[in-house]
Amino acid sequence: MRTKPEMMGQLRPAFSELNLSEGFEFDTEMVTNEIKEDCKPLLLSNEQLTTLMNDMDVAIRNGLAKDTNPSSIVKCYVTYVQDLPNGTERGKFLALDLGGTNFRVLLIELGENNYFHMDSEIFKVPAHIQTGKGTELFDHIAKCLAEFIKKHNLDSKKALPLGFTFSFPLRQVGLTKGYLNSWTKGFNCSGVVDEDVVRLLKEAIKRRKGLNLRLTAVLNDATGTLMSCAHKTRFSNNCFVGLIVGTGCNACYVEKVENAELFDGDKTKPHVIVNTEWGAFGDDGKLDAVRTKYDRQIDEDSLNPGQQRFEKMISGMYMGEIVRLAIVDLANQNKLFEGRLSEQMKTKGAFGTSYVSDIESDKANYKETLKVLAEMGINDPSLVDCANVRYICECVSRRSAHLVSAGLAALLNKMDEKSVTIGVDGSVYRFHPYFHKLMVEKTKQLTKSDIKFDLMLSEDGSGRGAALVAAVAVRDELPSMTNGFSAK
Repeated sequence: MRTKPEMMGQLRPAFSELNLSEGFEFDTEMVTNEIKEDCKPLLLSNEQLTTLMNDMDVAIRNGLAKDTNPSSIVKCYVTYVQDLPNGTERGKFLALDLGGTNFRVLLIELGENNYFHMDSEIFKVPAHIQTGKGTELFDHIAKCLAEFIKKHNLDSKKALPLGFTFSFPLRQVGLTKGYLNSWTKGFNCSGVVDEDVVRLLKEAIKRRKGLNLRLTAVLNDATGTLMSCAHKTRFSNNCFVGLIVGTGCNACYVEKVENAELFDGDKTKPHVIVNTEWGAFGDDGKLDAVRTKYDRQIDEDSLNPGQQRFEKMISGMYMGEIVRLAIVDLANQNKLFEGRLSEQMKTKGAFGTSYVSDIESDKANYKETLKVLAEMGINDPSLVDCANVRYICECVSRRSAHLVSAGLAALLNKMDEKSVTIGVDGSVYRFHPYFHKLMVEKTKQLTKSDIKFDLMLSEDGSGRGAALVAAVAVRDELPSMTNGFSAK
């Protein structure tokens, strides 16, 4: 899929500057009425979204409160990150970014006059390791770290600060201590749930021998994204939300310390970043009114049935499969392809979310749609079939963007900051042709009228943020160099 390098690290246009009609409105002229009717459950009204937004607000407040947190679905874990980059950070910092089938190791160097240099390398996590023993996962990570350090000739005499982005539900009890709540995104390694992932990584590093690293922070990808964008906007100092819409979906935000009742860190500082883990929203039934039969099937067939239901309606790990299930269902009713289906289209997971973006990238013709369908073994579909498939994709991605918008509006309304930059990362947001526009339009409708916001695509992703958290942690060992949030 196409990348958008010109947008990386730049503020996207404000709502008033967007031409939402340019290549954006659904072209439904050729879509059959029966397909439109069957897709209606995928279209959410503002009334439904407002209900979800209000339910999300209640869930977040329950997650923050000491009395209600144990029973809350949205856990709102405190991150112990209380300071933003301020430009005084100096030195070399390593980052490890684990959150899916690939992980990254990064080396960042910060210097005088805003000097910044970064090297990074992507490593794969083989499928057998994703569902094997936890020790095998962390040993694999340590092995890749050692390869990266050797390749870049890093001095082993001086302990390098390491920031660890661990993009799974994590209950933190300190900046360098966090317990895995549950695996998501297809991972299911044994011996890790309810264990301190920092300890497991340290033990694996120790087993490698010769690795001289100082693990200074553990965080999730949303926090890393917030920190990465905060570094870019450090002069305006208004990046208060980090959002991930990729393989998974999650958000973090800046909260007042007094509202985070489980926080037992430095209360002389007024704010702390809270990791909502909102992917679990709806696990208590709050989404049941808007879940479709396809959502229920996705959930039942997943590695974690009954969990992460909000995420399963949004993220890139599931979006393509939702579309495939809808196509198969409608074809079986003779409403698509004259009832003909290829074996590939019948195969679970064969229709990737990248196909959704490709199909919606079509302009006046169905060139990309025809290409995708050919790859899926569907040859010579009619133009009506192409229009119907594109409409299904649009309905699924539109719903995804609107669900994210409802969550985002809940955070913006709760914080009640009048100007907010939202750092965003994730493959769905990066590569889907209209996801940004859909989000801006709907979030604007659901947010208080006096709140202004911009969405910033995170440069270099959450890994850069992990290195910056490590840099800030080292910097803050010098008390005179701290710099908190400027939120109210």
